[in-house]
Amino acid sequence: MQTRNPFNSAVVVNPLMRDVDALFRELTQPMWRQAPRERTPAADITESESGLTLHLDMPGLEAKAIQVTVEKDILTVQSERKAEPRAEGVNVRRQERAFGTFARSFALPDTVDASRVEARYEQGVLTLTLPRREESKPRVIEVKVQG
Repeated sequence: MQTRNPFNSAVVVNPLMRDVDALFRELTQPMWRQAPRERTPAADITESESGLTLHLDMPGLEAKAIQVTVEKDILTVQSERKAEPRAEGVNVRRQERAFGTFARSFALPDTVDASRVEARYEQGVLTLTLPRREESKPRVIEVKVQG
């Protein structure tokens, strides 16, 4: 399907050719001109009565390569993804996966018991369980009736 360029009715725009042209420009662009890739894992944080849960996407790592620390109410996740060795004569045409060392830190609220943080790594997702301090958990107060 072809459409006319709204700014110049004499120019016919073919969406497929536009996409191929954009892809060609991107593939032939020097690597240093491409946008830098993020080295921090994406995170989801959920909250319940029992505490907080963090899920961090960290595919391709071994569990022993992931370091989780808590210091002064700052939780930090660190790791390193090593680049795969390339055979001689193999040229990289495109590289979007980030390699190298990364760290991501989160400030813990006062309600979290930092001494009971648990970490589990499964199918490329690091799950951190941050339980609430007992004194910060909601409690039900019984109303006594006199009479």
